[in-house]
Amino acid sequence: MGRGRAKAKQTKVARELKYHSPNTDLAALQRELAAGGGKSSDDLTDATDRDYEDDEEDDDDAWASPRR
Repeated sequence: MGRGRAKAKQTKVARELKYHSPNTDLAALQRELAAGGGKSSDDLTDATDRDYEDDEEDDDDAWASPRR
């Protein structure tokens, strides 16, 4: 019980997000994209690959059978 009010609010918020389009400053967006500030996708991929390599080494140790 009591879910009706919460559901109505969620529905209202969802409708506002779906049908209301905020004013977007396209010129500012174009300048930001043209400036190329920030990391490139290659930098992010390399960092992610290094993270996975570290995780794989840790996993091998965790699953190793105990030596007798």
